[in-house]
Amino acid sequence: MPALPGVPRFDDLVRRWLELAERRLNYFSELYRCGRWRRYYTPEQFADRVVAVMKSVAVWRELAGKPPAEPSGDNGTRPSA
Repeated sequence: MPALPGVPRFDDLVRRWLELAERRLNYFSELYRCGRWRRYYTPEQFADRVVAVMKSVAVWRELAGKPPAEPSGDNGTRPSA
């Protein structure tokens, strides 16, 4: 079925949500790197948020048909206790 004019296609929507999820993961990574996360979260809360964001990225990557991101060692998203 052809796309309707002015109506975003499903793959466009998925791509945009994936970009948003990846930006959110980058934001949490930066919060960790600079240590600002301590102002807003306990270590447990921050770890829970990061795990939830990482799961969100994985789900959107799967929906977008992209392979899962390869772990690159320490990516700065795990807070030390």
